Amino acid sequence: MHVTDEAPWLIVGLGNPGPKYAGNRHNVGAMVVERMAADAGASLRAHKAGALAAQVRVAGQAAIIAIPTSYMNESGGPVAGLMRFFKVPLEHLIVIHDELDIDFATLRLKRGGGEGGHNGLRSISKSTGSKDYLRVRVGIGRPPGRMDAASYVLRDFNGTERKELDFLVPDTVEAVELLLTKGLTDAQNVIHAR
Repeated sequence: MHVTDEAPWLIVGLGNPGPKYAGNRHNVGAMVVERMAADAGASLRAHKAGALAAQVRVAGQAAIIAIPTSYMNESGGPVAGLMRFFKVPLEHLIVIHDELDIDFATLRLKRGGGEGGHNGLRSISKSTGSKDYLRVRVGIGRPPGRMDAASYVLRDFNGTERKELDFLVPDTVEAVELLLTKGLTDAQNVIHAR
C-alpha cells in the first residue's frame, strides 16, 4: 500500500489492563502513551476496537495513540481493529513495548524482526499478518538471579527504577517523535548514540 502524508500514524503502548498491572515493567509501553496523551491534553477514550485511544497530533503529524484494553497476549485484535478503523497502513504502525534483552532505561528502535518471546508482539504480528512494523523497545533488563521472566515483567518497577522512569518515559516519547519526523535510520542514529 502506498503511504500518503494523509495516512495517520497509530502509536500503540502495550500493557495489561487494570490498576493491578499499572506499575508493572510489562506496562511501560502503556505508561508512554499515557504520557503522550497528557502532553497533548487529550483523553484516552474507549474505542470499539478494544482499546483506549485518542486522535492527536504528534510532532505535527496526525496520529492515534492507543493502549489495548485486552491482556497483553491478545493485543493484536485491538491493534488490527484500530488500523482498519482509522485506515492506518502497516508502515505507520509504531508499537512501544518492554524489552528484556536490553539494559534498563536503554531505548532501541527497529522495524520488523522476531518477537523475542514477547506475547504482545507475537499477537500483533499474527493479527496484522506481518512483523514489519516499527518498534520502540524500552529496556527493562533481565530478571535477577533465577527469577522467571514472566514473574519479572509482571512486577512493579522498584523505587530506583521508578525515579528513572521520570526520564525514561519522556525520552521514549521523544524517540517516537523522532521516528515520525526523521524516519527510522536518522532516529536510530540519535537514540542509539545515547
